[in-house]
Amino acid sequence: MGVLTMQNPATGEILGELAEATPDEVRLAMERARQAFPGWSALPLPERLHYLTRLRHCLAEQAETLAGKISADTGKPTLEALMTEIFITADTIRFYEKHAKRMLSPRRVPTPLVLWPKRSSIHYKPLGVVAVISPWNYPFQLSVIPALSALAAGNTVLLKPSEVTPYTGLVMEELFRTIGFPEGVIQVLHGGREVGQALVAARPDKIFFTGSAATGRAIMKQAAEYLIPVELELGGKDPMIVFADAHLERAANAAVWGAFTNAGQVCMSVERLYVEQSVYPQFVELVKAKTAALRQGFPRQADIGSMTFPRQAEIVRDHVADAIAKGAVVEIGGRFDEDGMFLSPTVLTGVTHAMKIMREETFGPVLPIMSFSSEAEAIRLANDSPYGLNASVWSQDETKAKRVALQLETGNVCINDCLVSFANPHLPFGGVKQSGIGRYRGPEGLRAFTHAVSVIHDPGRQKREVNWYPYTEEQETMFVGLIKALFGRERKWNRQALLAAWREWKRLRE
Repeated sequence: MGVLTMQNPATGEILGELAEATPDEVRLAMERARQAFPGWSALPLPERLHYLTRLRHCLAEQAETLAGKISADTGKPTLEALMTEIFITADTIRFYEKHAKRMLSPRRVPTPLVLWPKRSSIHYKPLGVVAVISPWNYPFQLSVIPALSALAAGNTVLLKPSEVTPYTGLVMEELFRTIGFPEGVIQVLHGGREVGQALVAARPDKIFFTGSAATGRAIMKQAAEYLIPVELELGGKDPMIVFADAHLERAANAAVWGAFTNAGQVCMSVERLYVEQSVYPQFVELVKAKTAALRQGFPRQADIGSMTFPRQAEIVRDHVADAIAKGAVVEIGGRFDEDGMFLSPTVLTGVTHAMKIMREETFGPVLPIMSFSSEAEAIRLANDSPYGLNASVWSQDETKAKRVALQLETGNVCINDCLVSFANPHLPFGGVKQSGIGRYRGPEGLRAFTHAVSVIHDPGRQKREVNWYPYTEEQETMFVGLIKALFGRERKWNRQALLAAWREWKRLRE
């Protein structure tokens, strides 16, 4: 059995050790989850939501303590933990309390006239056991929100937190125990890759993964052997487009926050900034001044904390070195201690799409800036990426901003704001291209943890249907007439032909 060391990346303090789950423990957890599923899924929705309400109350009452523990595990400032881990999770719970009933209730849908007198509806049924494999950058909310979504929909959950931030995994496990979920309804499995592989091999009914594209592909490949549906929330290389008519002060503030919040370890970070040529020099100076004013430290009185994962810090250093070697200019920052976890916020100019910094996910506090000369060029540059998670467009011309936004190859887009789409629980969230598969949050996200059952109901009083045996010439004549009348180019409504078809319809069903 492996052991995970819990360590504060900002201070190096050892927070303890945590045993990894063994393959047998994963298997037994799956058995408990399957045993718990019938009882949990049979609970009326208000009773399931009652557990979520209790969790919301705990988040509110313990907000500062929980934020402190998350900060100690990740190196992020306490305020960021409060805003992005606790607040968003509690807000999502409130959203489900208000709207889950409407989103999960059966829906009547129209039935074509030719199927009269049948009635049609859609029912949303839970899948079974959902495996949630979560990341280290927002280890609390990116674990708890998908887990609660699955639970609200009636599933049981096996949660594997990231091995990079095991302390938060322990915090969540203790929190779920405090809430008093029924035995087997939600279980936390600590560990690394081997535990994740064992979890997939245990054949859950759905896998929800948040993390890198490389790991997402590996999970999808393993899941394909068992035809397990997967939802993948993967990386991004998100573009920000600033037109000359934008509110430049606001856009510069957003660029600095969007690039450096959580030390740049955000899948929706502003990782590529494109500025219209006429305001490019002015905008670069604004960004430099605002970057210079940032405070870096831990855990309070700071704007930027440390990196969380040493391997990711190495990637950031490599991307910056590659850019400099290929001609990029460091406008500010670039001070990266070889072994340190505090990487200074860095602004680069003179960058091109031949550099890693503009092609690969950096996931660190670096902001590369390019200029563009036309709307078409801005769209082309923004779409020139294997990723498509989030984007932002900055202009006070509403028509232009919307026109550009809807031409971007992305799952989410903000106009005159950035990253904020995730903060609205009514909106679905997810990416295109290598940024993932599927959506969560919003009605689509809750229903993603269900399977839709279509029901069509006939009164059952007639002896047969018009499409049943025996086939007759009258049936053929009737359907030829219906096809021409309903779907033809001119849709000629021949009264006599339709009456004849209707009489034949009634006769065949009697």
